[in-house]
Amino acid sequence: MKIALLGGSFNPPHTGHLSLAEDVRLALGYDKVFFVPVNIAPHKKMAIGAGDQDRINMLQLAIAGNDGFGLELCELNRGGVSYTIDTIRYLTKFYGNQLSEKIGFILGDDLVAGFSSWRCAAELAEEANLILVRRNFGAAEEIDFPFRHIEVETTVLPIASSSIRQKIAGGEGWRYLVPNGVYEYITERKLYENE
Repeated sequence: MKIALLGGSFNPPHTGHLSLAEDVRLALGYDKVFFVPVNIAPHKKMAIGAGDQDRINMLQLAIAGNDGFGLELCELNRGGVSYTIDTIRYLTKFYGNQLSEKIGFILGDDLVAGFSSWRCAAELAEEANLILVRRNFGAAEEIDFPFRHIEVETTVLPIASSSIRQKIAGGEGWRYLVPNGVYEYITERKLYENE
């Protein structure tokens, strides 16, 4: 089995996340891409507006109908600050002999500059297959990333969870930035309206 991980706050999950994951899955032949919601991000402050169960529910709605996607809750279950190296080691041990190769870890090029400060960055690059995807919405210039990695060109959708939250709070249009089930979930529960 060949699996990759896409981590994040997914607050909320949007079509950019899904498109990126599908591009990587198809380009590199992964059996499944697991979405891994972070518990506490080590490098950025978590937004308010949706609790952990809301994020789980929205992800379940977002990935429904795609057998190539899955949901992995190990970071939420583990608690505390979420470090990618811990997740890779846990899932490598959990799946053991089922894995046909090292787990892939999808990394947006917006995270490249700070990657060397991640916990055990060098070990992470050895224990996982780093998959670098283009998420910056500008020219495709050369990226200085000294760690062993694979680059995948993706269809760039300039969508960010933070801008969706701002649009909701500001009464602007956002319906088609998220899957329909996620849109209905957010509107029914009035999430992000008071950010």
